[in-house]
Amino acid sequence: MNNLKLIGENFKISLNSIKSHRVRTVLTILIIAFGIMALVGILTAISAIEHSLKSNFSMMGANTFNIKNRGIRVHFGDRSRNLKAYSVITYSQAEEFKKRYDFPATVAVSVVGTGTATVKYLSEKTNPNVQVIGVGNNYLLSAGLKLAMGRNITPREALDGSHVAIIGQEIKKKLFPKIPNPVGKIINIGPGRYRIIGVLEEKGTSSAFSGDRSCLLPINNVRQYFSRPNMNYSISVTVNKASQMNAAVGQAIGIFRIIREDRLGQPDSFKIDKSEDIANMLIGLTKNLQVGASAIGFITLLGAAIGLMNIMLVSVTERTREIGIRKALGAKRTTIRNQFLFEAVLIAQMGGVLGVIFGIIIGNVVSLITHSSFVIPWVWVGGGILLTFIVALVSGILPANKAARLDPIESLRYE
Repeated sequence: MNNLKLIGENFKISLNSIKSHRVRTVLTILIIAFGIMALVGILTAISAIEHSLKSNFSMMGANTFNIKNRGIRVHFGDRSRNLKAYSVITYSQAEEFKKRYDFPATVAVSVVGTGTATVKYLSEKTNPNVQVIGVGNNYLLSAGLKLAMGRNITPREALDGSHVAIIGQEIKKKLFPKIPNPVGKIINIGPGRYRIIGVLEEKGTSSAFSGDRSCLLPINNVRQYFSRPNMNYSISVTVNKASQMNAAVGQAIGIFRIIREDRLGQPDSFKIDKSEDIANMLIGLTKNLQVGASAIGFITLLGAAIGLMNIMLVSVTERTREIGIRKALGAKRTTIRNQFLFEAVLIAQMGGVLGVIFGIIIGNVVSLITHSSFVIPWVWVGGGILLTFIVALVSGILPANKAARLDPIESLRYE
């Protein structure tokens, strides 16, 4: 009971001291809050980015992998440097793989026609930044895309190179602001006219595989009207069961090495990309940001600790007579020390709580931009509160001990 009464008394004394030195206290609280806000805010933003990356890549499915051309390979030796440029994946190679691959999976072949197309409808037109992709009927599944309206490209349309198109939401909004369903409308893409058969669901600009600014055309249409030397085709494989992924990748490598005529003992002339691996790689890059955020937070907290210690030392000096009176009335050293420590902890925790609140708010601005869910990094919230407690102890222990060691007679005579 006495301990609770003592804690209550220390709390009242601390509040009175804080009120009597509002400017210094507020500045110290703001410094601490800024350090915690930087730490929690950046880490909250990183958590939002990681969540967005995972959700966007998961749309492709954990059972999807892509076969792409391997770029230039560089070898550094003792005396020389060898460059090897691997040939592109041709249409015939991609189609040959599709015929030979008999694993229980769905194979989709695609090619980028251009990334600078302009799409027109009557007097409306887009900027010259639309990506035209030649696809087959399996592309939507492998790319994790869904239709908001209309239908998919049929195998026959892909084979015949029909003049049909599936457009993204950004194109729809630009060309058809007052038409809710543009399916059936005729648009101009490059040199050709195409009938819209479908509109993709909106995924947002933050999405890693956004089709909002893309036009999907039958693959043979792109080969004919957007042809260029060394067109590089991509192969996407969606395995029926995620547990069979390794076996599917192994068989794909074996078949494609034969098609590409890779010699025994030589490296693959292509590469396998798994959506999960790409996501983990990108998330790994955020670790450097976490280190930077931690450094900023710790440096700011170090400054806050110095400021808090200065406030407490000044407080001890200004309250010397008060300390003398308390000791004359029977206050023990531990009571005086705990009083000043309690005051330091109270100031630090006020700054810590304020910093956590602002950090979560600022960090979740990023989640709004990336269309991710609201994120609260509980580990770092707890860590931030713990850090402020440690800062309070480190900053308050020296002034508290100084106050506890004051001689009551000399304190009463202090002017």
